[in-house]
Amino acid sequence: MAHSKQAKKRIRQDGRRRQRNKATTSAMKTEIKKLFSAVAAGDAAAVSQALPGTLSRIDKAAKAHVIHRNAAARKKSQVARAVASMAAS
Repeated sequence: MAHSKQAKKRIRQDGRRRQRNKATTSAMKTEIKKLFSAVAAGDAAAVSQALPGTLSRIDKAAKAHVIHRNAAARKKSQVARAVASMAAS
């Protein structure tokens, strides 16, 4: 348990940040799963509607330093490959 006033404040701040980061990560993952399920179903309309939101969520997570910028680039690349593979099929 923290003893100093500074350590107690740090624990409170970390808790708030953890909740914010978890919400951002969860929203990002939900968008990605929604897009991949639309790709698997072959629903081009749903994919075109979900793609901008998915890319935006990934960018926002990277901007907030919730995920690393290279991880964001990798996720965006995976999404783009999935959409392109659906378009090719």
